[in-house]
Amino acid sequence: MAKRHVYAVVDPATGKLVKEYPTATDEVVDAALDAAAEAYAHWSRRTSVAERARLLHAVATLHEERGRQLAEIIHREMGKPVEEAVGEVEFSASIYRYYAENAETFLTDEPIGLPEGEGTAFVRRQPVGVLLGIMPWNYPYYQVARFAAPNLALGNTIVLKHASQCPESSAALQQLFTDAGLPPGCYVNVHATGEQIGRAIADPRVQGVSFTGSERAGAQVAEQAGRNLKKVVLELGGSDPFIVLSTDDLDATVQAAVEARFENAGQACNAGKRFIIAEDVHDAFLDKFTEQVLALTDGMAPLSSVAAAEYLEEQVERAVGDGATFVSARRREGAYFPPGVLTGVSPASPSAAEELFGPVATVFRAGSEDEAVELANGTPYGLGSYVFTTDPEQALRVADRIEAGMVFVNGVGLEGAELPFGGVKLSGFGRELGRAGIDEFANKKLIRTART
Repeated sequence: MAKRHVYAVVDPATGKLVKEYPTATDEVVDAALDAAAEAYAHWSRRTSVAERARLLHAVATLHEERGRQLAEIIHREMGKPVEEAVGEVEFSASIYRYYAENAETFLTDEPIGLPEGEGTAFVRRQPVGVLLGIMPWNYPYYQVARFAAPNLALGNTIVLKHASQCPESSAALQQLFTDAGLPPGCYVNVHATGEQIGRAIADPRVQGVSFTGSERAGAQVAEQAGRNLKKVVLELGGSDPFIVLSTDDLDATVQAAVEARFENAGQACNAGKRFIIAEDVHDAFLDKFTEQVLALTDGMAPLSSVAAAEYLEEQVERAVGDGATFVSARRREGAYFPPGVLTGVSPASPSAAEELFGPVATVFRAGSEDEAVELANGTPYGLGSYVFTTDPEQALRVADRIEAGMVFVNGVGLEGAELPFGGVKLSGFGRELGRAGIDEFANKKLIRTART
């Protein structure tokens, strides 16, 4: 008999078990799918966009009212500092409110001009049914908001399987949706096993799957979904380049680089991870950047688990074994990994292409714009990227050449509910947020009338 998955809160700061939660039985998972299918048949098809928007406004308000409580939960679960966690909750609230305020516009019938013939044609966006969401631990509320907000606005219903280390926050979200007034089955949290999720993907009640996590797990989900002809959206890993070609304020650029790399202790898919610096500013940038990185040591939060810190340590050791240099103020202690800077990583080394999910920045020297772009694209990932330059034409030229789903020019922290989020290559496919996020799981139904 296969070992059952354990949902548990383990404080990463101490390594101590806080609480275990029972894994769902097969009967509980089946009941969750039944409830979601029932809600779709009766709630989704009978409510207006305005009614669903009102519910999303309530969800946003409860996020704001319970911000501190929700933040303290994920501080226990995955170590995020409480103030950072409060910011995550607030951003999540803004996503629900964005779709509440814009759903009617997004879902307005789209007329199609007819070059010949009589009558009319238009596209009407409608829900498709029950969706399965499989979410990660690094942003327990934000990741759910990106998936749930547009799809609840559209009228799809949701069965949500959260990360095994997020049982308390996932239960808090379930209670929040209930308290906001969503009928039973519209949003159902379930502590399912991997085997149960595989069966759910194949279940005819499920019409689509959204997954955020590693590329290995994403490939398995995509394979299962494809075998059963289910639409899937994948947001996977990233090794985002941060390119500095020129700057008229080196201190501000260095500060932006630090912010891009070390938010959430470096545990963000779209964090700047590989810093590609033009020859003429490289040395000054590296000196200032390293100084600021080492200054973060005493205030750095733990990684999500001891296992995560151990794996990052192995990755750094492999890079050093291949000839790189690692500068850090301390050594790893449990889940605490000290922030550090890797230099001298050969572009031909496997370490140059893999994702370092934690507080380690890799710095490269680029002799030209072409070399910078080549280094930026020299990874199997393609999620986000950053370009800093004082030349506007160069900024757009380089942005056009980067193989990524997102490019941010001369700024960090520019994400917003209105901006589509997603990648290419091993970073996945599909988009969340913005107009694109509500289109992913919509039936774009053509209605063509011969005569009016």
